[in-house]
Order: sequence, then structure tokens, then C-alpha cells
Amino acid sequence: MVPSLHPFARLLTHTRQYQTQVWQASACSVLNKIFDLAPPVLIGIAVDIVVEQQDSILARWGLVSARQQLLALALVSFLIWSLESLFEYAYDRLWRNLAQQIQHDLRLDAYSHLQEMELAYFEDRSSGVLLSILNDDINQLERFLDQGANEILQVTTTVIVIGAIFFFLAPTVTIWAMLPMPFILWGSIIFQRRLAPRYAQVREKAGLLNERLANNLAGMQTIKSFTAEEYELERLRLDSLAYRQSNRGAIALSAAYIPLIRFVILFGFTGTLILGGFAAIAGRLDVGAYSVMVFLIQRLLWPLTRLGETLDQYQRAMASSQRVMNLLNAEIRIHPGHRVLVPQDVKGELRFEQVSFAYGGRDTILHSIDLYVPASQTIAIVGATGSGKSTLAKLLLRFYEIHGGRILLDGIEIHELRLKDLRAAIGLVSQDVFLFHGTVYDNIAYGTFEATLAEVITAAKMAEADEFIRQLPQGYDTVVGERGQKLSGGQRQRLAIARAILKDPPILVLDEATSAVDNETEAAIQRSLAQITQHRTTIAIAHRLSTIRHADRIYVMDAGRFVEQGTHEELIELAGIYSHLWDVQTGHLPATLLP
Repeated sequence: MVPSLHPFARLLTHTRQYQTQVWQASACSVLNKIFDLAPPVLIGIAVDIVVEQQDSILARWGLVSARQQLLALALVSFLIWSLESLFEYAYDRLWRNLAQQIQHDLRLDAYSHLQEMELAYFEDRSSGVLLSILNDDINQLERFLDQGANEILQVTTTVIVIGAIFFFLAPTVTIWAMLPMPFILWGSIIFQRRLAPRYAQVREKAGLLNERLANNLAGMQTIKSFTAEEYELERLRLDSLAYRQSNRGAIALSAAYIPLIRFVILFGFTGTLILGGFAAIAGRLDVGAYSVMVFLIQRLLWPLTRLGETLDQYQRAMASSQRVMNLLNAEIRIHPGHRVLVPQDVKGELRFEQVSFAYGGRDTILHSIDLYVPASQTIAIVGATGSGKSTLAKLLLRFYEIHGGRILLDGIEIHELRLKDLRAAIGLVSQDVFLFHGTVYDNIAYGTFEATLAEVITAAKMAEADEFIRQLPQGYDTVVGERGQKLSGGQRQRLAIARAILKDPPILVLDEATSAVDNETEAAIQRSLAQITQHRTTIAIAHRLSTIRHADRIYVMDAGRFVEQGTHEELIELAGIYSHLWDVQTGHLPATLLP
């Protein structure tokens, strides 16, 4: 897909699978408009029957009596009105269903594409802007496909059909009737070009407004605790005002379209009325034909005033389409891998060889890291905040791609492994616990969706969570709220541990897994971790040294490098950074003396 293509062309390219439905809906729209234009012709024939009687058009087809002609005309009218209604029902249903289907598929495609993006993509964009694309912009496309596409087809059909009838009846009058058309089309193009940048700005302001709302709703506790309600209301007012002002510019231009077009239409209508009337008086045009032209010129020109609304929808849709297509065209930088990995066959041997990494636009955070983790052993990584500990876990899970070196699992470079298989083999318990709005059961079973209640309870018991869960109002059926806001930090962390236990991965990564629990709960969790880390490769990242003192090997990080390693006892004897940290945390050394 070529990003330089017009947004509509890019949208059509993305929706080729709907060609059959598009043709069906288009055919129904065209047929409906053809039958919709028939009544003025029928009125003209009726006038011709009354005036000409035995010399009317129908009389030439063998219907001599005027009564017979009128009865036949009534029968044809009934048939035409029935077909018009039938095709209106058909096109309305087809276009609306098509709009819903495209909306549905586009939203899923866009969201699926987002899920494939690396974490750096989300760090550079706000969730509010992305939500605006997934909801508002895709809904805007649905509204255009629901009404605008049909409107364009029907206006085009009207021009072709009525133009053909006029040329057949009175070519001279047709020139005056059609005279406004080039000016209307030219005016439409001018309006379209001027509206396009205005609606692009509208969509941008809408995204910023959504960003503000999403951030404020997520940070409501902080807003309240700092009594910043008035401050945030004012910031929202300014963003909403900017959105209103950008819309006002677009509205001022689009609202001028219809009044200007009406004046242009007036020339075509009066030209048909006067010139056609002169021709009928002079006998060069049948009265019935003149009646048809007077009725049809309104059916031709007045619907063109709706082009303003249609163009308005079109430009909004194109601005939205541009944003949606840009999202879909965003490059996926994490290669999915191709080698199949069966979690049950994973031994869990890990190697980091000369691994270097830097977050986008920032200094290198990991410098040629070498790390060997034997299968089924527990290693711990400690160090100051910002030393790069958690980054190692993110690189292992391929949330980011390394910039140098390589990472191997059981002797295979992890970028060769299928991404889904790699992550299925690793259980992560992060210090930033995320719980979904749902029940306790749903959150523990997340990722292991086929788990039974008994298995969930067993995992909760191992994570020292079963006791507090049973004290909740509905036990395992208690809804935890968005991001688990109804639970304490320690409770959320224990649910996260239970979720990892239930997954039963061959590799377990604990990133500050006990940072939000009290000493008693930490001791309980340590007992359970001692069980679940047996026969399982475990990487424990921690600030609390008491949680990792029994690890098979401990690595101390400083400024993106390993500066010490050994067992707890060996590092204490070394009297280095680890020893100082241990003395501070056990109360043997004031923190001010820490180097």
C-alpha cells in the first residue's frame, strides 16, 4: 500500500474484499434512483393523454381509448412505485450493513496492528489519540459509507438520466438546463479543497481532546488528592474550545455552499421554465414533454444542494481515513519469528551475549551485557533505579529489539522463535500490575482462559491470595474495577503472581514482584515462590535484598553493566555495593553512608 495515495484510494485498496457487496449496493442505489425519476415522466404522459387523447404517446402503442391509457398508466405507476420502494429497502440495508462490516473489520485490523507494534510506539503516542482513531475516526468512515456513498451515486445517476431525457425531448432547452452543472462541479471541487485541511485540523483537535479526557479519567485520584479539579477543568475547557474553533472554521465554509449553489441553480430552472414554455407555446414542444421537463429540472438541480452535506461527510471521512490508514501503515519493527517453540519442551537455559540497548533518542542503558542463566536455576538482579534491570526482562520478552549482541534460549536466538511461542514460555510478574475490569477469577485466569475454578483457587493459594479473595463480597466473582482499583497494591500484586503461577511457564521473571506488600505478606509470598521456582528458570529483579538472598547467583547492576556477581554470602564478603545495600536495608548502616 502506497502511503502517498489519496486517502479514499487507500481505503478502497484496504477494502477490496467487499467488492461484491459494493456492486450490489451500488446497483440498488442506481435502480432506485431510476425508478424514483419515473413519476415526473408519468405525469407528463398523463398530461399528454388528457390533452392529446387519441393522439397521445400511448395511443401509438395500440391503446386508443383515453380511459384504457389512464388505466394502463396507473398499472405502470403501481409497478414503478413498488420497484422504487423495493430497491430503496435493498440499498439502505446493503449500504448500512456494508458500513457496519467495514467499520467492524477496520477497527479489528487497526487494533490487531497496534498489538503487533513495539512498546516504543505507544510511548511516543498518547492512548487518547489512539482511542480517537479506533473509535471516532472509524465511526466517521461508517457514517459516510452509510449515507454519503449512496448520495453520490444517486446524484450521478440523476444527472445522467435527466440529461438523456432532456436531450431527447428538447436539445436546445437542455443547454440552458445543464448550464449550472459545470459551475456546481467547479464550486464543489473548490469547497472540497478548502475543507480538507480544515477537517484534518478538526480530527487532530479531537484526538488531543480525547487524550486529555483519557488522561484525566485515569488520573482522577491524583487530581483529587492535589485539589486540581478547577485546573483540569480549565485545561479541558481550552482543549474543547480549540476543537470547537477548528470546527467553526469548517462549518463557516461548508454552510456557505448551499446558499451559493441555490443561486446557480436558479439560472437553470428559469432557463428551462422560460425557453421550454416558449417552445411549447410555439408548438415545437408537446405540453406533456414540457411538463416532464419542468418537473425533472427540479429533480436534477435541487438535489445538488445536498452535495454540500455529502461533501462535508466526505471530507470528514477522508480526514479520518488518512489517520486510520497511517496507523495501518505504521511499520511493525518486531519481527514475528518463524521457529516453533513448544513451552513444554523448553529447558530454560538463557544467555545474553554482548547485549546493548538504548531507548529511542536516549543514551545507551545496557552496555555489552553478558549473562548466563542455567536451566532450572534462580538468578537475581539488583541495583539502583535506572541501572537497566527491568530492561533486561523487556528485551527477553522482545518488547523491544536489542541494538547489539544476541539473546539465546536453549541455544536458539530468540528473534528466530515465533513471538507467541516465546512469550508463552515466559511468565512475567511486573511491579506495575495491570488488572482488567472483570472478576477476580477472570484476572487470574487471564492468558490461561481454559482454566477451571479449582485450578484458579490452587494458584491463588500458592500466591497467598486465597484468604483475602474469600473475604471479598463475591469471592472469586468480585469485580475488581478498572485497573483493579478496588483492591490494595499488595492484593493486586498477589493476583498477578497467581496469574503467572496458573500459566505454569518454564521461565519465570519476577520484576519487583513483592514491592507493594507488607513484610508479613512478603514472607508468605516468599514461601510460595520457593515452591514454584523449583525446576523452573527464574530471573528475580528486586530492590529488597531479603527477597533474593537465596538465589543461586546474584548480579549487581550499575549504569547498565554488571559490576558484581556471586552468592549472597560471597557478595557480603566482597564488601562492595551489594554489601552496602544489605547493611542499609538491615539497619546496620545509615543510608547517607551509601556510596
